[in-house]
Amino acid sequence: MELLTFILISLGVIVIPGPNVLVIISTSLTEGKRRGLQVVSGVMCAMRLQMLVAGFGTAWFVNVLTEGLFWLKWAGVMYLIYLGVMQFMNVRGESDEEGMTREGDNQAGKNEEGNGVTGVSSFRRGFVVSLTNPKTILFFSAFLPQFTVGEGSYLLQIGLLSAIFWLLAFASDACFALASGHVSDWIKGQRMMRVFGYCSGVMYLGAGVMLAVMRRT
Repeated sequence: MELLTFILISLGVIVIPGPNVLVIISTSLTEGKRRGLQVVSGVMCAMRLQMLVAGFGTAWFVNVLTEGLFWLKWAGVMYLIYLGVMQFMNVRGESDEEGMTREGDNQAGKNEEGNGVTGVSSFRRGFVVSLTNPKTILFFSAFLPQFTVGEGSYLLQIGLLSAIFWLLAFASDACFALASGHVSDWIKGQRMMRVFGYCSGVMYLGAGVMLAVMRRT
Protein backbone atom coordinates (compact mmCIF):
# COMPACT_ATOMS: atom_id res chain seq x y z
CA MET A 1 0.00 0.00 0.00
CA GLU A 2 2.82 2.42 0.87
CA LEU A 3 4.53 1.66 -2.45
CA LEU A 4 1.30 2.15 -4.42
CA THR A 5 0.69 5.47 -2.69
CA PHE A 6 4.25 6.53 -3.50
CA ILE A 7 3.78 5.65 -7.18
CA LEU A 8 0.47 7.49 -7.45
CA ILE A 9 1.83 10.64 -5.79
CA SER A 10 4.98 10.45 -7.91
CA LEU A 11 2.93 10.26 -11.10
CA GLY A 12 0.89 13.26 -9.99
CA VAL A 13 4.08 15.26 -9.43
CA ILE A 14 5.81 14.11 -12.61
CA VAL A 15 3.03 14.89 -15.09
CA ILE A 16 2.79 18.54 -13.97
CA PRO A 17 4.81 20.47 -16.58
CA GLY A 18 7.86 22.29 -15.25
CA PRO A 19 10.99 23.84 -16.76
CA ASN A 20 12.37 20.42 -17.73
CA VAL A 21 9.23 19.41 -19.62
CA LEU A 22 8.96 22.75 -21.42
CA VAL A 23 12.55 22.46 -22.65
CA ILE A 24 11.96 18.87 -23.80
CA ILE A 25 8.81 19.80 -25.73
CA SER A 26 10.32 22.91 -27.31
CA THR A 27 13.41 20.98 -28.44
CA SER A 28 11.39 18.13 -29.93
CA LEU A 29 9.08 20.49 -31.82
CA THR A 30 11.87 22.34 -33.59
CA GLU A 31 14.75 19.85 -33.68
CA GLY A 32 13.07 16.45 -33.80
CA LYS A 33 12.39 13.65 -31.35
CA ARG A 34 15.98 12.40 -31.37
CA ARG A 35 17.26 15.70 -30.01
CA GLY A 36 14.35 15.78 -27.58
CA LEU A 37 15.34 12.37 -26.22
CA GLN A 38 18.91 13.59 -25.85
CA VAL A 39 17.60 16.45 -23.71
CA VAL A 40 15.70 13.84 -21.67
CA SER A 41 18.94 11.92 -21.09
CA GLY A 42 20.58 15.09 -19.75
CA VAL A 43 17.62 15.77 -17.45
CA MET A 44 17.69 12.21 -16.15
CA CYS A 45 21.43 12.32 -15.49
CA ALA A 46 21.11 15.53 -13.46
CA MET A 47 18.09 14.16 -11.62
CA ARG A 48 20.01 11.04 -10.64
CA LEU A 49 22.76 13.15 -9.12
CA GLN A 50 20.16 15.18 -7.22
CA MET A 51 18.53 12.00 -5.91
CA LEU A 52 21.87 10.70 -4.66
CA VAL A 53 22.54 13.94 -2.81
CA ALA A 54 19.03 14.12 -1.36
CA GLY A 55 18.78 10.44 -0.46
CA PHE A 56 22.22 9.70 0.89
CA GLY A 57 23.52 13.10 2.01
CA THR A 58 23.13 14.44 5.53
CA ALA A 59 20.57 17.16 6.29
CA TRP A 60 23.40 19.66 6.82
CA PHE A 61 25.01 18.80 3.48
CA VAL A 62 21.68 19.06 1.64
CA ASN A 63 20.97 22.47 3.16
CA VAL A 64 24.42 23.82 2.30
CA LEU A 65 24.25 22.47 -1.25
CA THR A 66 20.74 23.72 -1.96
CA GLU A 67 21.70 27.16 -0.67
CA GLY A 68 24.42 27.24 -3.30
CA LEU A 69 22.13 25.85 -6.00
CA PHE A 70 19.55 28.47 -5.10
CA TRP A 71 21.98 31.09 -6.33
CA LEU A 72 23.10 28.87 -9.17
CA LYS A 73 19.51 28.72 -10.40
CA TRP A 74 19.87 32.25 -11.75
CA ALA A 75 22.52 30.94 -14.10
CA GLY A 76 19.86 28.47 -15.28
CA VAL A 77 17.35 31.31 -15.69
CA MET A 78 19.80 33.28 -17.83
CA TYR A 79 20.59 30.15 -19.84
CA LEU A 80 16.90 29.58 -20.62
CA ILE A 81 16.44 33.22 -21.60
CA TYR A 82 19.48 32.88 -23.87
CA LEU A 83 17.97 29.78 -25.49
CA GLY A 84 14.68 31.61 -26.04
CA VAL A 85 16.32 34.66 -27.61
CA MET A 86 18.51 32.49 -29.85
CA GLN A 87 15.45 30.51 -30.94
CA PHE A 88 13.67 33.70 -32.01
CA MET A 89 16.79 34.84 -33.87
CA ASN A 90 17.10 31.49 -35.64
CA VAL A 91 13.47 31.60 -36.75
CA ARG A 92 13.91 35.12 -38.06
CA GLY A 93 17.06 34.09 -39.94
CA GLU A 94 15.33 31.09 -41.49
CA SER A 95 12.42 33.30 -42.50
CA ASP A 96 14.81 35.60 -44.37
CA GLU A 97 16.19 32.60 -46.26
CA GLU A 98 12.81 31.01 -46.92
CA GLY A 99 13.21 31.26 -50.68
CA MET A 100 16.40 29.18 -50.52
CA THR A 101 14.97 26.44 -48.33
CA ARG A 102 13.45 23.30 -49.80
CA GLU A 103 10.28 21.89 -48.29
CA GLY A 104 8.97 18.31 -48.16
CA ASP A 105 11.46 15.57 -47.41
CA ASN A 106 14.38 17.95 -47.07
CA GLN A 107 12.54 19.92 -44.42
CA ALA A 108 11.75 16.73 -42.50
CA GLY A 109 15.40 15.72 -42.65
CA LYS A 110 16.45 19.14 -41.43
CA ASN A 111 14.06 18.88 -38.53
CA GLU A 112 15.31 15.43 -37.55
CA GLU A 113 18.93 16.53 -37.65
CA GLY A 114 18.17 19.40 -35.29
CA ASN A 115 19.29 22.33 -37.50
CA GLY A 116 22.94 21.60 -36.78
CA VAL A 117 22.45 21.13 -33.03
CA THR A 118 24.68 18.34 -31.74
CA GLY A 119 23.78 15.53 -29.41
CA VAL A 120 26.22 16.86 -26.82
CA SER A 121 24.61 20.31 -26.80
CA SER A 122 21.14 18.74 -26.50
CA PHE A 123 22.29 16.62 -23.56
CA ARG A 124 23.93 19.65 -21.95
CA ARG A 125 20.75 21.67 -22.36
CA GLY A 126 18.72 19.14 -20.36
CA PHE A 127 21.46 18.60 -17.78
CA VAL A 128 21.98 22.30 -17.04
CA VAL A 129 18.27 23.13 -16.83
CA SER A 130 17.58 20.22 -14.48
CA LEU A 131 20.67 20.70 -12.31
CA THR A 132 20.05 24.42 -11.77
CA ASN A 133 16.61 23.73 -10.28
CA PRO A 134 17.30 23.77 -6.50
CA LYS A 135 13.78 22.70 -5.61
CA THR A 136 14.42 19.19 -6.95
CA ILE A 137 16.88 18.30 -4.19
CA LEU A 138 14.64 19.88 -1.57
CA PHE A 139 11.68 17.90 -2.90
CA PHE A 140 13.53 14.60 -2.86
CA SER A 141 15.03 15.19 0.59
CA ALA A 142 11.55 15.82 2.04
CA PHE A 143 9.50 13.43 -0.10
CA LEU A 144 11.41 10.15 -0.28
CA PRO A 145 12.00 9.56 3.48
CA GLN A 146 8.26 9.74 4.16
CA PHE A 147 7.78 6.37 2.46
CA THR A 148 10.47 4.45 4.31
CA VAL A 149 9.55 2.07 7.13
CA GLY A 150 11.33 1.39 10.40
CA GLU A 151 12.29 -2.18 9.59
CA GLY A 152 14.76 -2.84 6.81
CA SER A 153 17.71 -0.93 5.46
CA TYR A 154 17.06 2.82 5.10
CA LEU A 155 19.58 3.19 2.29
CA LEU A 156 18.12 0.25 0.40
CA GLN A 157 14.61 1.70 0.66
CA ILE A 158 15.76 5.15 -0.46
CA GLY A 159 17.61 3.58 -3.37
CA LEU A 160 14.52 1.62 -4.44
CA LEU A 161 12.19 4.63 -4.16
CA SER A 162 14.64 6.80 -6.07
CA ALA A 163 14.89 4.22 -8.84
CA ILE A 164 11.09 3.96 -9.15
CA PHE A 165 10.65 7.75 -9.30
CA TRP A 166 13.49 8.06 -11.82
CA LEU A 167 11.98 5.41 -14.11
CA LEU A 168 8.55 7.03 -13.95
CA ALA A 169 10.07 10.44 -14.73
CA PHE A 170 12.08 8.99 -17.61
CA ALA A 171 9.00 7.33 -19.13
CA SER A 172 6.96 10.52 -18.80
CA ASP A 173 9.64 12.81 -20.26
CA ALA A 174 10.34 10.39 -23.10
CA CYS A 175 6.63 10.36 -23.97
CA PHE A 176 6.62 14.18 -24.07
CA ALA A 177 9.64 14.13 -26.39
CA LEU A 178 8.24 11.46 -28.72
CA ALA A 179 4.76 13.01 -28.88
CA SER A 180 6.16 16.48 -29.65
CA GLY A 181 8.53 15.02 -32.22
CA HIS A 182 5.68 13.19 -33.95
CA VAL A 183 3.66 16.42 -34.12
CA SER A 184 6.63 18.06 -35.81
CA ASP A 185 6.93 15.14 -38.25
CA TRP A 186 3.24 15.19 -39.17
CA ILE A 187 2.97 18.95 -39.72
CA LYS A 188 5.54 20.07 -42.26
CA GLY A 189 6.15 23.22 -44.25
CA GLN A 190 8.10 26.42 -43.71
CA ARG A 191 5.16 28.34 -42.28
CA MET A 192 4.36 25.75 -39.60
CA MET A 193 8.03 25.30 -38.73
CA ARG A 194 8.25 29.03 -38.07
CA VAL A 195 5.21 28.72 -35.80
CA PHE A 196 6.90 25.84 -33.96
CA GLY A 197 10.05 27.94 -33.71
CA TYR A 198 8.23 30.86 -32.12
CA CYS A 199 6.35 28.52 -29.77
CA SER A 200 9.68 26.96 -28.80
CA GLY A 201 11.14 30.38 -27.99
CA VAL A 202 8.12 31.21 -25.84
CA MET A 203 8.49 27.89 -23.99
CA TYR A 204 12.16 28.58 -23.23
CA LEU A 205 11.31 32.02 -21.86
CA GLY A 206 8.37 30.56 -19.92
CA ALA A 207 10.64 27.91 -18.41
CA GLY A 208 13.06 30.65 -17.38
CA VAL A 209 10.28 32.61 -15.67
CA MET A 210 9.02 29.44 -13.97
CA LEU A 211 12.49 28.67 -12.63
CA ALA A 212 13.01 32.28 -11.52
CA VAL A 213 9.88 32.39 -9.36
CA MET A 214 10.60 29.12 -7.58
CA ARG A 215 11.36 29.55 -3.88
CA ARG A 216 13.14 27.44 -1.31
CA THR A 217 9.94 26.36 0.45
